[in-house]
Amino acid sequence: MNFKLFFLCLMLSLFNSKAQTIPLYIGTYTDGNSEGIYRMEFNLKSGELSHLQFAAATENPSFIAYSRNKKYLYAVNESSGWVSSFKIQENGLLKFLNKVSSHGDWPCHISLNRSGNKAVVSNYGGGSVAIYNISRDGKLSEASQIFEYNIEEKKSHAHSAQFFNDELFISDLGMNAVYQYQLKNKDYELSSSNIIPMSGNPGPRHFALTKNGQFIYIINEYGSSVTSVKKTENNFEQIDYDATLDEAYKGENSCADIHLSKNERFLYGSNRGENTIVVFKRNIDNGTLEKIQTMPVHGDWPRNFTLDPSGKFLLVANKKSNNISFFKINSKTGILSFLKSVDAPTPVCLLF
Repeated sequence: MNFKLFFLCLMLSLFNSKAQTIPLYIGTYTDGNSEGIYRMEFNLKSGELSHLQFAAATENPSFIAYSRNKKYLYAVNESSGWVSSFKIQENGLLKFLNKVSSHGDWPCHISLNRSGNKAVVSNYGGGSVAIYNISRDGKLSEASQIFEYNIEEKKSHAHSAQFFNDELFISDLGMNAVYQYQLKNKDYELSSSNIIPMSGNPGPRHFALTKNGQFIYIINEYGSSVTSVKKTENNFEQIDYDATLDEAYKGENSCADIHLSKNERFLYGSNRGENTIVVFKRNIDNGTLEKIQTMPVHGDWPRNFTLDPSGKFLLVANKKSNNISFFKINSKTGILSFLKSVDAPTPVCLLF
């Protein structure tokens, strides 16, 4: 046997195996079997998840986000009102750096701007949103701006926020509003207290923006619906409104998360109660939606879900059934096919 050739083939095999595997970090609730943030390996070729690891101890990291260079990871600590930063070590485990106040009760969402030097945190219970500067060593500074939304006659439930270039959008489930801010002189100033009128009590929770920022798709927790919005020359207009539930389903439901496919031809949303992922075909010209599939998640209470970087797979965090289910995406039709599920402790946020 040619041992040099054997050794070379073995090393190439190990390299290829590692090259097609990327980490998946899992945010959880720690009031059960979980102790914090976990990590798994995801195979980009097969869609397999494996090697569950405990990455860091932290309280109720219900939403997590990467730095732009993926050297750091940030988590809200939902029940304690903190935001934590971690350094990602060579072995993939997390080293705690620092934590700062979220300036509100029950922080539930965090996202970073494109340059990676700012983070925005939404406080569901406190009805406030805080903006933070991020230092070069990955640590969070104290909040540079805090927006309060509670009024005497109505309670705010800020649920998510996203930067887009020099704009900041915030969805407030309690106020039934999506706010728009503009960056001016290093601070964000309110430019719209609601980008579109919302009748009834839909409860805007999360939203997805197209890459060019011309369309926004808002998933409504109470209304079990998606509101489609188009940017006009001076403002915004609603162009569509679609139910997320199958017509035959009559039970209670709370929508959670929403994501566009990589090619932006399809839109996905999660239904907690019906326990499904709804699939819409998107008209890339006018932005309107057509429901094409209701896919059971093979679990209970699908809070957050994500698409892998290749856009070929969709993974769902099922909170109450303690499992992550994953699906193959048909690139031509957008239709989901169930592959399998793996156990994970109280998963509520998935991060590639």
